[in-house]
Amino acid sequence: MRMRTLGSSDLVVSELCLGSMTWGTQNSTDEGHAQIDYALERGVNFIDTAEMYPVNPVLVETVGDTEVVIGKWLAKRGRRDDVVIATKASGANGLVRGGRGFDGANIGELIDASLRRLQTDVIDLYQLHWPDRGSYHFRQNWKFDPSGQDRARTADHMAGVLEALAAARKAGKIRHVGLSNESAWGASQWLRISEETGLPRMVSVQNEYSLLCRLYDLDMAEVSANENLALFAYSPMAAGLLSGKYQGGTAVPEGSRMSLNAGMGGRITPRLWAAVAAYVEIAERHGMAPAQMALAWTLTRPFMGSSILGSTSLEQLDLALGAADLVLSDEVLAEIEAAHKAHPMPF
Repeated sequence: MRMRTLGSSDLVVSELCLGSMTWGTQNSTDEGHAQIDYALERGVNFIDTAEMYPVNPVLVETVGDTEVVIGKWLAKRGRRDDVVIATKASGANGLVRGGRGFDGANIGELIDASLRRLQTDVIDLYQLHWPDRGSYHFRQNWKFDPSGQDRARTADHMAGVLEALAAARKAGKIRHVGLSNESAWGASQWLRISEETGLPRMVSVQNEYSLLCRLYDLDMAEVSANENLALFAYSPMAAGLLSGKYQGGTAVPEGSRMSLNAGMGGRITPRLWAAVAAYVEIAERHGMAPAQMALAWTLTRPFMGSSILGSTSLEQLDLALGAADLVLSDEVLAEIEAAHKAHPMPF
């Protein structure tokens, strides 16, 4: 397993990160612990979680459960120094705090709550799950409506949050800060304010990125390159679609994400299956597992910090971790680019 320094931080992390989203609904606590144990055996040292997990389905009753699973593992194993832990504060939604998001007044409390659930004294990477001003991710990229935004209010909000994060870092509760589901303009504003004030600087941004979702390749990629802001990619296998297991929508394995969320968060479209088939065909023709090719491809990107994989079984986890040993030839990379041009942004 290769290691990378995450952006401008001093965090040295595995290029594959273990995601925890299924722990608490699709996976039990014991299954989550088995995944952590196995991932560490294979060289992973990076675990990502969030305040508002798990999904499938998202329920008020299960908010924070993935952090609890990790906390129980830490209490049982006592291996805190062996793992880099990343978690996230939820933006405004109907499930936490009566719809209130994070701000300078409450983010200290949110950090304390995550620390309690994680049963640790420090969070290595604390991320802002999505912008307070609205998100254009989660398939909301098809419409742009800035009518609810106010530049001055946004700047005040960012400064207040950064001041609270600085206090938490001074108290030893967090080490580094990052973004999630952020835009190029938003990321640039966070960085600008940090430079002007000396407040904590964002070191990473966790956005969706895969062969099927390449919004990051332009504006955000340029921000990454010039600002040393690493991409911490989620859904690199497009929620399992790039594994080929759904067979063009004709097969839905029991317990799979699609069995619990038929629309896959807006990813199922009339153009999707032809794109999936194109990538699966490339992988199989070159003797590769499609899921491994999809993951290995993300690791070739110049802005990549770490790619988050999620699994519901040790068999899936074993397959995904094999991507770390896969080297894609120039021929395969050229075929992937040709498929991308033929099937751009299928969802």
